[in-house]
Amino acid sequence: MTGKTPLPALVALILLSGGCAAQPLARGGTAPSANPSAIIAAEIAFNRLAQEKGFGAAQKETGAKDAIVFLPRPTRLEDALKQKQAGEATPKWQPHKAFMSCDGKTGVTTGAWQLADGKTGYFTTVWQWQEKGQRPRNAPAAFIGKGEWKWVLDHGDALTAPITAPELIETRVASCKGKPSAPLSAPPEGATMKMGLSFDQSLNFTWIVQPDGSRSVVVRLWNGTGFDTVIADTVAARTP
Repeated sequence: MTGKTPLPALVALILLSGGCAAQPLARGGTAPSANPSAIIAAEIAFNRLAQEKGFGAAQKETGAKDAIVFLPRPTRLEDALKQKQAGEATPKWQPHKAFMSCDGKTGVTTGAWQLADGKTGYFTTVWQWQEKGQRPRNAPAAFIGKGEWKWVLDHGDALTAPITAPELIETRVASCKGKPSAPLSAPPEGATMKMGLSFDQSLNFTWIVQPDGSRSVVVRLWNGTGFDTVIADTVAARTP
């Protein structure tokens, strides 16, 4: 399923979710359909929180315990925050696209960021729904109870020219047809690699970091018979 989400509708969604960007975006129910607007709203709330409290504080509040960032080596968020320097600039950012698994529990946002000094770039963030409390007995796989969205992977890079902002945010949900399976692959020699999967395996993401610090992040979405690559980011090694 693909679609376009107007920005005013997203602002309304954030306001309805609690009235404050610093609050976790929670929802409850019995197996609602996948809703990419939820992770777009989470991303926008993440940005708002960063402007209010600073980027590090916003990362800590919105990231999962095992969240990964790149410095350029893959680093747990908890360790990365210890390395932050006082006075580091806080970027502003906007999601341009959102992709979600069929079960609505894993999603990926990608878009643009800017710094006050004029630097600009792109980001890609992987979000997962963190359930709270006990699941009802015999609940279907697509059941989404009370909880909140947390990001588990965040990366990006600078660009020489800003990305043109789209008029509408593009969204796409993985097909619920067929039986997706996890693709098997081995990392290049000397590289560090990890693959993440949605619970229903209809969305997967892979990151590879080479010995020189260069990396790639690829996101694939199930189309009913196979996987489409919807994001393929590459980051060059940093020069000394």
